[in-house]
Amino acid sequence: MGIGISVFLLAVGAVLAFAVHAVARGVDLQTIGYILMAVGAVGLLAALLISGVGEWGGVRGGGTTVIDNGPATRRVDTYVE
Repeated sequence: MGIGISVFLLAVGAVLAFAVHAVARGVDLQTIGYILMAVGAVGLLAALLISGVGEWGGVRGGGTTVIDNGPATRRVDTYVE
């Protein structure tokens, strides 16, 4: 589940929980709203942790450092764990 879908679930859940006052037989729309908000929040946290945005140093990942020594240019790959 991506960040966009998680935010969408949070928004739909908030609308159902706080703004809809309709009565449906056998279905509690407020409870469904709270469930959708919980699923959206868990999905958002998971998406942020997987993408590495929640790390202290910004986006987690590796980079490429190029050291220019004239004709003997070499490439050094660095990875942040």
